[in-house]
Parts: sequence; structure tokens; C-alpha cells
Amino acid sequence: MMSRIIEYIKDKKILILGFGREGKSTYNYIRKHLPEKTLSIGDKNKPEIDDSNVNIIYGDDYLKCLGDFDIVFKSPGIAFLEDNMYPETTEITCQTDMFLRFCEPTVVGITGSKGKTTTSTLIYEMLKAGGVNTCLIGNIGVPVFEKADEGKDLVAVIEMSSHQLEFTTASPHVAVIVNIYEEHLDHYKTGFKGYVGAKLNIALHQQKDDVLIYNPEQNLEGVVNWDETVKGIPAPVTFTDAENDAFINELWNSTEHLKGEHNRQDIAYALAAARVFGVSDEAAKLAIKNFGGIEHRMEYVGVVNGVTYYNDSIATIPTAVMGAVKAIGNVDTHIFGGLDRGIDYTDFIEFLKSNSVNNLIGLPETGHTIIEELKKQGCTKNMVCAKDMADAVKSADECTEKGKSCLFSPAAASYNYYKNFEEKGKHYKSLIAELTK
Repeated sequence: MMSRIIEYIKDKKILILGFGREGKSTYNYIRKHLPEKTLSIGDKNKPEIDDSNVNIIYGDDYLKCLGDFDIVFKSPGIAFLEDNMYPETTEITCQTDMFLRFCEPTVVGITGSKGKTTTSTLIYEMLKAGGVNTCLIGNIGVPVFEKADEGKDLVAVIEMSSHQLEFTTASPHVAVIVNIYEEHLDHYKTGFKGYVGAKLNIALHQQKDDVLIYNPEQNLEGVVNWDETVKGIPAPVTFTDAENDAFINELWNSTEHLKGEHNRQDIAYALAAARVFGVSDEAAKLAIKNFGGIEHRMEYVGVVNGVTYYNDSIATIPTAVMGAVKAIGNVDTHIFGGLDRGIDYTDFIEFLKSNSVNNLIGLPETGHTIIEELKKQGCTKNMVCAKDMADAVKSADECTEKGKSCLFSPAAASYNYYKNFEEKGKHYKSLIAELTK
């Protein structure tokens, strides 16, 4: 039987916009079901593909072709910053949108600025421990079309970024909004308002029997009206709830991989979602016991020359970085910086100035800007403007006190020198490994 996605698109003129991980997955899925259909692929750089039924559109003006197609599968990293880039006759969609609209598995969707990867993984582990047929896909690294042909017995846990939610017209059965802070402001014409609007798509199309798990204590006044956002069953989970719940505290204290107050809240979100599917407390305990942490999130790298190194490259906003410094506790050196996306660093600069970290190492470009501002404000800490990651690690090896820690936690995006935070974190870890040679 033809999948509902393929039935919907089979007679349409299709553009796959962006040919990275998700774009290639979309191509493979369509080609698997429609081997002879003519497709178009658009990307700034020329895609390399051996397929006579594919038209290639590339170069600086590649986005000008959008109006030539019935349906455009947009990759998450591509921003539409100009008005009237495509006519109303062109449908902009993505894998997440198509999965929510047409696929059979029950979906638990998780979004937020920070904590969504940890929360998504914890939900998956709890469901699995509770005997639920489940998978973990989406922004975590596995395109959702990998599970598009699965049946109704699957519960798909999908991490959803704001980019993946921007053009969605359906919502998951269980939606989890872990938190919302300033991030990706360069991607949206209306800045923070546009970013939040994309996030809220996870809930705005829910039905009366769907569940929204969220924290009404977040200070989003003037941006989010929770009464208007909740379309189904509200399941509020506050910081106060997490602090006062004995079982959540038991789970939080039972592992070294979930340090910090923010992780206690992530456990609370995950537990609320797992309980929707009847997962027992014993299964939740087993899931936490088996949880091995998230790569690039306060990740223990090793001890070299008496210094403990941590990789927190996923922390691309100040709030996440401040949580990591507090959670680890004995940070003597902090490496930070990356692409400038217009985030307000005023509070972060005050945090760097007043905390107990002795050595501040800034990477281009925000790291250099922040260090210059700290100097203007009379900060007397040891501060280094590193030319690149290798220079930063070398400086950390020279200045970090033995018995203490060096934390790489950037508070900025990676795209000025790296493809993503994963590549940046792996480079950092490889440089730490070289210190032992």
C-alpha cells in the first residue's frame, strides 16, 4: 500500500531545498517509493548526485526558484529572511510536518531552547524500560523519514528544533516544551517573537485529547499566552514541582550524568510524558540507572596533567552555560565563544566577571568581543583571546590549576568555523586526547 506521504506528493512538482542530512534522507525516501519521478534539488553549493531524473539548482540565487514548485521540502538550516520569497501556491513543508500529518506512529514531540536532547532521550529510555515499542528520532540526529513507514504500534519520540517546527501544520499527541530562551535570532525576520512562534507550533495544532507538558513559571510575558497555547489537556510541570517531588529528587540524585538544577527539571518533563503511556516508577528508575549521559552535554572527557576536561559544546546560549558552570562546580578554566547571532550577552558578561572561574579563554568571534568588554569593565581575571580551538586548548593546559576542571561551553553557535556543535565538540575532544601524547 502506498504511504500517505507519497500519495500526497506523487503528482506534485517537488523541490528538495538543502542537501545535507535531512535533504538526502528526503531524497532517499521519495526515490525508494517513486524511482522514476523527476525531482529538483536546490542548494547554495552544487550537490553531488548521480541521478538523471534530478534537476540541480545551485549558486547564490538558488532560493529564487521556490515559486516554480508545488511543494518544497525545506531543510532546517535554511532561513527565509525576505518577504514574498514564494507565492501562496507553493507549499513549504519539511519531514517533521509530513510525519505529523500523514504517518501512523503516535508522536511525543519535544522542543525548547536547551534540555530537549536530554529530555527526549530520557523519555525514550523510560518508554523502552516500560515495555513500549519506541524510537528516538528527529533533531537528535536521525531524520524522521527513517521511521515514516512504521505502523500504529510505534511511539516515536521526536526532538524538534524551531527550524523543523517553523512550517508544521500538525502537532504531536504529546507535546513537551522544556524551556524557551533567546536563540537562533538570526534565522527569523521578527527575532525572538518569530523564534517563539515556531516553537509553539508543537502545540497550536493539538486536538482536545492531546497533551501539552510545559512550565507556566517561565517568564515569557508578552510573548506567550499559555491559556491560548493549550488546545488539549494541560500538564504543567514547574520548577517548584520538581524541587518538591521526592521521587523526582530520588531519580536526580541516583546518577552522575544529570548534574544541575536544569536536569532535575528535564527528569520532571520526561516522567510526565512517560506516565501518559502508563510507564511505572520502577521502569523510570531503571531508565535513569541505564542513562549514560548525552554526548557534548557536560560530557566528561578525561583527566590530563591533573586537570579534568568537560565538553559542553551543545550549550550555545548563556543560560545553558551558566547552568553547566554551576553544576560542575570546580571550573578553573572556561573556553567559550563562536558565531555572533545577535544574542544579548549583558547578563552573561556579569556572570563571567563575578563567578569563581579564574581563566577565561575566548574563541572567535563572540569570545573575543566578550573578553574585550570584560577588560573595559575592569575584570582582572586571566583572559586569553585564542585564535582557534587548538590555541584555546593549549592555553587551558598551561593555565588550569591541577585538581580542578576546564570546561568548554561556548554560549554561541559553531557555524563560523564548524558545520555544527557536534563537529566542534569532537574537535575539542581530539585536542584533549593529543595532550596525552
